Amino acid sequence: MKEAGLKLLSFPPDSPPLSIISAAKIAGIDLPIQTSSSASSPTLSFSNGLKLHGNYVILRYIGRLAPIPNFYGDNAFHAAQIDEWLEYTPTISCGSEFDNACGYMEVYLEKRTFFVSHYFSIADIAIWSGLAGTGQRWESIRKSNKYPNLVRWYNSISAEYSNPLMEVIALYVGKKGLGKPVAAKSKEVKNVTGDSSDKAKAGSRSSSEIDLPDAEMGKVRLRFAPEPSGFLHIGHAKAALLNQYFAQRYHGEVILRFDDTNPTKESNEFVENLIKDVETLGIKYQKITYTSDYFSKLMALAEKLIKEGKAYVDDTPREQMQKERMDGIESKCRSNSIEENLKLWKEMIAGSERGLQCCLRGKLDMQDPNKSLRDPVYYRCNPVPHHRIGSKYKIYPTYDFACPFVDAEEGITHALRSSEYHDRNAQYHRIQEDMGMRKVHIYEFSRLNMVYTLLSKRKLLWFVQNGKVDGWDDPRFPTVQGIVRRGLKIEALIQFILEQGASKNLNLMEWDKLWTLNKKIIDPVCPRHTAVIEERRLLLTLTNGPDKPFVRIIPRHKKYDGAGEKATTYTKRIWLDYADAECISVDEEVTLMDWGNAIVKEIIKDQDGNITQLVGVLHLEGSVKTTKLKLTWLAETNELVNLSLVEFDYLITKKKLEEGEDFLDALNPCTKKEIAAIGDSNMHNLKQGEILQLERKGYYRCDVPFTRSSKPVVLFAIPDGRQQSVMK
Repeated sequence: MKEAGLKLLSFPPDSPPLSIISAAKIAGIDLPIQTSSSASSPTLSFSNGLKLHGNYVILRYIGRLAPIPNFYGDNAFHAAQIDEWLEYTPTISCGSEFDNACGYMEVYLEKRTFFVSHYFSIADIAIWSGLAGTGQRWESIRKSNKYPNLVRWYNSISAEYSNPLMEVIALYVGKKGLGKPVAAKSKEVKNVTGDSSDKAKAGSRSSSEIDLPDAEMGKVRLRFAPEPSGFLHIGHAKAALLNQYFAQRYHGEVILRFDDTNPTKESNEFVENLIKDVETLGIKYQKITYTSDYFSKLMALAEKLIKEGKAYVDDTPREQMQKERMDGIESKCRSNSIEENLKLWKEMIAGSERGLQCCLRGKLDMQDPNKSLRDPVYYRCNPVPHHRIGSKYKIYPTYDFACPFVDAEEGITHALRSSEYHDRNAQYHRIQEDMGMRKVHIYEFSRLNMVYTLLSKRKLLWFVQNGKVDGWDDPRFPTVQGIVRRGLKIEALIQFILEQGASKNLNLMEWDKLWTLNKKIIDPVCPRHTAVIEERRLLLTLTNGPDKPFVRIIPRHKKYDGAGEKATTYTKRIWLDYADAECISVDEEVTLMDWGNAIVKEIIKDQDGNITQLVGVLHLEGSVKTTKLKLTWLAETNELVNLSLVEFDYLITKKKLEEGEDFLDALNPCTKKEIAAIGDSNMHNLKQGEILQLERKGYYRCDVPFTRSSKPVVLFAIPDGRQQSVMK
């Protein structure tokens, strides 16, 4: 809009207009939002004082404004069709009419990809929002097979625009649908917005919502602060996504900060990959900062604390120091004079032989029951060059010292920390107090733990350094790059983590749940192909089959046109899996998928009883409903593609390692299995990263596409949450 800019979308707290918010997010339109108890319907305000009122009036305006082709129709007739569906949409949320509406749309979508013409429009958004807004009622139908066409359409829209739509569901829709009090799980948490003054505190809302303490709308600043000593893993992803969730909820911002205080473990490679991982997760950060940006200020502050008698230099050997802290025994250095401490501090700064024997400790309370307050270490010597600033420093601050300072210095309002740091929260605030810094609120959430999974970067590094995996992006790793390479869609990961919310309950999560979410996203849209296992594959000769091979063009996905088409060759001789052949009896009628029925007349075996060949006849007039076996097959041609199907298993054999248990005692001896196969000729065109389904075999991600006949296409098996590994 050239004459005036969008200023604000306001609406009643219990009636968020999902369709408007979803359309704006998909179109990339920045739409400031607030709830208003005085509003009776959605209102869109402009900077020149003009206003638009009503759900579908505003949705049509967004449709015209959006830079998306045909979003509100490409001609007057299609625009009128869209209007017709907008008028029909309220029927969906009418309790008594819900099933009738679903039945009507089920029939309508039988041979359609979208509701109007052949393109995505605001009609699709309105109906998607209407269904999503019913909460558990629609989710129950999605899990059933009652309306397959409607569910296929809904899943397709959800997969295509997953990031904005999953965000909308997480923020606004609870199990009971729109406008209901919800439990403290992110998928059941409504969006949190200010009142008309934009300054209302979040705490004034329903107590059932998860709130940041003393958070003010528009003033929340958060930080995601990984250490660049490895790649981002699924546990870090939870922290990153929760920061983004609260930033969006309070109209605040997130800073991406690298906690680079240990040059021994850190590198630029890790920084680059962490940035890549954060962007893969869709985290929108305001800027990138580094703890190393503050090294000079931290050193000056440490010296100030020494002069104030709040810190001292200690040369006690590390193991002895740890024991003394556990036992509450004060160090002999605790009573050093300020002059002696400053002298040793300079030795530390110089990295001298004497300095290397020392560390700087805070003088807090050696008798405190909370052991984190027993004079923690603030600085250590380390002569290793820093990956950003080289050899400028010989000393580096600990995380416990640097984090409270940098959080306060950067204006962080709330520091999200996993509950494993709970005992160190008092230390964090005490250090800020000694520094004379502003207090930063701490918000705890439970650490994400997965079965059969190591999340310690030190342990993951062991696998990399010892050649047990191919790198940090190995598909057996819980890193973002690893699980994406294995075939996980980021939207499934986001949904999985947002469903847990900011709960403080410690849970050991099953991977099956995550892979089940993933299947719901990939199944409606991924193309179908055919493969036959190389080992012992055998031919079925169809005596009345085609004398000359012929080709048909068929869909790569029968219910999703967007998957495109493939060419299928039909010949007299076709390849079958040996395992399928073993299930066939003489004179049995079977179905050859995408062709029709055949009757197996002869099963030829060698002297050891192994099947070597099958002979049969086509019986295309036969009913596929009467056959027990539905078989995948490949024509005998020289255009088939060599495949390597790769299965992966967990790196350890125990669901959960107990405290003190060595992970090396639980290593899984076999974590990777490769199976040779042949695939249909269309697989020459697979692209790296493409996800597909091999009929009757499962889902796969193309890791290495076709380059030459002698080199197989490598497909990584994607778990579906139910399927048992062939390695078990």
